[in-house]
Amino acid sequence: MRCFYTHQFELPLPPGHPFPMAKYRLLYERVAAAARELDVELLEPRPASFEELCLAHDPDYVRRVFEGRLSASELRRIGFPWSEAMVERCRRSVGATLGALQAALGEGVGVNLAGGTHHAGRARGGGYCVFNDAVVALRAAQRLGSIGRGLIIDLDVHQGDGTAEICRADGSIYTFSMHAERNYPAVKPPSDLDIALPDGTDDAAYLERLATTLPRVLAAARPDAAVYLAGADPFVGDRLGRLALSADGLAARDRLVLETLAGAGIPVAVCMAGGYAEDAAVIAELHFATVAIAAGVARLQRKLNEGFSEPRCGARIPPS
Repeated sequence: MRCFYTHQFELPLPPGHPFPMAKYRLLYERVAAAARELDVELLEPRPASFEELCLAHDPDYVRRVFEGRLSASELRRIGFPWSEAMVERCRRSVGATLGALQAALGEGVGVNLAGGTHHAGRARGGGYCVFNDAVVALRAAQRLGSIGRGLIIDLDVHQGDGTAEICRADGSIYTFSMHAERNYPAVKPPSDLDIALPDGTDDAAYLERLATTLPRVLAAARPDAAVYLAGADPFVGDRLGRLALSADGLAARDRLVLETLAGAGIPVAVCMAGGYAEDAAVIAELHFATVAIAAGVARLQRKLNEGFSEPRCGARIPPS
């Protein structure tokens, strides 16, 4: 299974900044140490191009991000200070989902060890999200003729407001978000299907709701491919959550989604999305469990894809 990562995911931030940036390096180290056991290949993504980003975003917004011309209020909404490194990180994060979806179309499953930037709207960022990687990836695949219809399964604890906004009038991409009702963002544009959960929702209630909803989502979406935002922030120990899933509950969630998609023959790019536990190592371990489950599904999928040949995309990740 191909996993996309770059050391540029770990953006240097001012002291005291609340975003747990170290989780990306810790996740990479965990995956790299287990790569042979999991049978995964770590590849470095290329940066998404201006033209690719404009598949989901207003060209003037993309240009102003590139050139450092965002206003102070726009940067406050995003939550990161502008720098050339920030722009490169965001372009590479989208490029990783582009690569993961391309890999999935040939092999069943591909993984971005970051991504899931669902608060980025057409002409704005927000909530640590600058560009919307899931929408860009699906629209790029549509432009190439690789897929007709796409699906975004967003199980981050926060509603995917940017995704819902961008895809509002796009009948070719079905958006499904299951999130904490009383959490960020305050204004939640409607997805094709939103399920808002009460504070403290536990494993049993969460999994029952998801199991009954997924067949309905697939029937309505009729997708040729999916992007899955496997947020670690529904975890009971998350600072920005409001739900109460255990690590085992999150793993059961991932198995349910990935095995359901595999059973339906739907390729999927998996993104890590949010995670804000106090200890970055805890977040990395939750994300690693997602990667390990995806790798297990990919091994089963590989039997169905024997004989499929496609050029490798990206370069191997060098050691830190």
